[in-house]
Amino acid sequence: MDQENNAVEYPREQVEKCIEENMDEAIQTLKSLISIKSVAGSAERENTPDGVVVYPFGKGVQNVFETALAKGQDLGFETCDVDHYGGHIEWKGMPADRSDEAGSPGGEHDGQTEETGKAAGETLGVLAHLDVVPEGEGWEHEPFSGDIEDGYIWGRGSIDDKGPLTAVLYAMKSLKDAGYVPAKNIRLIIGLDEETNWDGMEYYFRHMPKPDYGFSPDADFPVLNGEKGIMSFKIAAKLKRDTVKGLELRKLSGGTAVNMVPAQARAVVNDQDPAIYDRIRDMADNYEMTTGHALGIHKMGKSLEITAKGKSAHGSMPEQGVNAVSILIGFLGQLNFVNEDLCRFFDFYNDCIGMTTDGSKIGIAMADEQSGALTMNPGLLEYDGQAVSVKCDVRYPVTKSSDDVYDGMMPFIDKYSLGILKCEDRAPIYLDPDSPMIKTFMDCYRDATGDTEHRPIVIGGGTYARTCDNVVAFGAMFPGDPQLEHQPNERISLDRFSQIMRIYAEAIYRLTQPDFSF
Repeated sequence: MDQENNAVEYPREQVEKCIEENMDEAIQTLKSLISIKSVAGSAERENTPDGVVVYPFGKGVQNVFETALAKGQDLGFETCDVDHYGGHIEWKGMPADRSDEAGSPGGEHDGQTEETGKAAGETLGVLAHLDVVPEGEGWEHEPFSGDIEDGYIWGRGSIDDKGPLTAVLYAMKSLKDAGYVPAKNIRLIIGLDEETNWDGMEYYFRHMPKPDYGFSPDADFPVLNGEKGIMSFKIAAKLKRDTVKGLELRKLSGGTAVNMVPAQARAVVNDQDPAIYDRIRDMADNYEMTTGHALGIHKMGKSLEITAKGKSAHGSMPEQGVNAVSILIGFLGQLNFVNEDLCRFFDFYNDCIGMTTDGSKIGIAMADEQSGALTMNPGLLEYDGQAVSVKCDVRYPVTKSSDDVYDGMMPFIDKYSLGILKCEDRAPIYLDPDSPMIKTFMDCYRDATGDTEHRPIVIGGGTYARTCDNVVAFGAMFPGDPQLEHQPNERISLDRFSQIMRIYAEAIYRLTQPDFSF
């Protein structure tokens, strides 16, 4: 932090006393948010006394949104719902003509200038989200229970992103209780489809001004000064109708979201010759011996079900998971299906993707000094009898572009006569580690943890920081803690919950001083 921004001493003891007093209520609020299943889905309509209301992302998402807004109102803040696409909880800063009262508890801050008087018109944005990824399997606690056990709050969204959002809200409440009067507006902006398409945030910003600067509590500490580019695309093959009898594919699927490593994949095959099924069982046993990947083989009437299990992980870190789709297709590629187009697609997958996560087999391995190497996650496998496709998530380095990725892939796509559908592209972001805002975040983190070893980082994950200028991701995962987002048994420790609340309170305080400049 530069010397000017350090002029006002943070009233740590006073604020942290208020945090302790608010802790029980903050925990109950988080439990209530976790208990609402808020996986974004199709729009739902509801008849109300005022007419038909449309909830763009489904009733579950709307329920958790309404719960959060109601809590914001209860805590004394203003709220806004922008047509159920998103909204905010806002703490208005002191108007410019009264800015001499802002800046510290009790209105003791003085020394205002004409420039700092303008600060009350600036807005600090905190961009978080309430939607969650599907719960998946393998939980020790019910995924939407909000159970408290062993010092943790358990449940989908506890760390991504309901827990950090709640911590920000009660950091605001604790500052308010301590008598702090911010010199700038503080707006907790709530997204509702961050885990899918970001349509809600785009709609919100078509109707609301963007903040001047801020952070998203949806990644890692100490602070991110950059995020890789994110793109997704679907590689597909059209399938001609079978004209001969033999081994046929009846069903094929895998994965639940493109930004998750698939933990499950399934195929159903059929052949009029039952002896083929015995051969498939033998081949499956051999596949396990040679690759270490076991397959489930089960008779289903006159068909045979083949299943693969992997290990889920966030799509930005596919190397931390085991891709069930890749396991399954690795085996299916050994079978002699009558459909040649299908066999060609399996050949492509095994030759150009396989179990790799760096894009090296499909010509897109690339890296830079600022952000490291590209990652690739084939997250969704689909089949309807007329076409087969895999949807992939790629995180590319900050000095590269999506064009670089497509240019590298197309020779391989063309070689196998496949098609590609471009689905999404979010350009990378990068801020100088020596900028005043990054330095402020680093100081707040170090004040709370004493950690002077870790430095600003660039990740492959994508946050709402991409939607606005002068916004970066700040927390809430600590270095060395297990990466639990998007995984079974997602949870947040009560100690960490309290700690991130303290960090966010200091950050909000520092960033809303009259003389802070980003």
